[in-house]
Amino acid sequence: MSQVEMTRNHSSQSAQSKAKNKRLLSVDALRGFDMFWIMGAEGLFAALFIITGWGIFSTFDAQMKHAVWHGFTAYDLIFPLFIFLSGVSIGIAAKPFNRYSPSQQKQQYQHAFKRLGLLMLFGVIYNHGWGVGAPADPEEVRYASVLGRIGIAWFVAILLVWHVSIRGQWIVVVSILLGYWALLATVSIGQYGAGDYSATGVLNIWFDQHLLPGATYRNAPMDPEGILSNIPSIVNALAGVFIGRYLKACQHEPQRLFSQLIAIGVFCVVVGLLWNNYFPINKSLWTSSFVFVTVGYSILLLAFFYLIIDVLQFQRWAKFFAVIGMNSIIIYLSASIVNWKFTANSLVGGIVTSLPAGWSELLLISCTLLLQWLVLLWLYKRKIFIKV
Repeated sequence: MSQVEMTRNHSSQSAQSKAKNKRLLSVDALRGFDMFWIMGAEGLFAALFIITGWGIFSTFDAQMKHAVWHGFTAYDLIFPLFIFLSGVSIGIAAKPFNRYSPSQQKQQYQHAFKRLGLLMLFGVIYNHGWGVGAPADPEEVRYASVLGRIGIAWFVAILLVWHVSIRGQWIVVVSILLGYWALLATVSIGQYGAGDYSATGVLNIWFDQHLLPGATYRNAPMDPEGILSNIPSIVNALAGVFIGRYLKACQHEPQRLFSQLIAIGVFCVVVGLLWNNYFPINKSLWTSSFVFVTVGYSILLLAFFYLIIDVLQFQRWAKFFAVIGMNSIIIYLSASIVNWKFTANSLVGGIVTSLPAGWSELLLISCTLLLQWLVLLWLYKRKIFIKV
């Protein structure tokens, strides 16, 4: 083979490798879509209901609130969807640890531990956000957090991808889902457990009261991001890993990929709904049925975003959400240290107060969202992606 042919062959292989590892816009857009509702968009439906009086907006508004205990709403999907998407990224990019060089292995470990530590630290900062501040007494600090759970689920998932076979990863998934159910259904410690899934009798309370340092969320008996419920959240990340691998392997067959993702998503939702009869769907407990339902809806959303954005190439609208998705952790953390609504009100407050009810709320929410998005756009255009 001539030098020219070798160069061309190398260039072709390089191009194929880049195409294979190309970042999927649908994943970033879906992550941004997920964060969009946390940025304040959940209030849009209440404002629209006041303006129009249409019952559909009241229904949508009800979906923008967490279920009180058992049950499921669209707002309950936001958190597990983010964990799932972190797993998708692992599935697309990560590989078994023995495929890395010794220097790369060291870097991978350093990054993993650093990311876990930072997310747990940022979670504590978020818990004690602007206007409150972290308490001086360490026992009054809330250490459990949303970001901490994201970090733990991601960290365990990537360790399993590095060091455990795919078959072993599936065994871990099944063991966690069935084991968590068996634990809460059969084990009792004192007055807690043995199939009691109530807010006052579930086994999780004992673990959080005796083993979780610091304070719980709103000083409740159990923390919704407490010790036991961290375990099943790992499955959301691993489910993302499996789907990420599948996306990477089957991109050359987009129609088949889409139909199979739909089938898998529907299957997971149905299993979760059936399991609900025995192990209630509950976000605070992060029950196994909740895992199935949230994984199912996460897959369905990813399938539709993938079809519309990456297959049909309707991408212009998606970039609005991708701008958010590329700096998702930062915009989430900023909600705890920046009063975006106060800032927006300082810009359009005079107009807001002159408008009738409904319209004033709609304008303020829209301006708050626009302000945050413009900051993210500024970062996006300068290719500043602050990642943990």
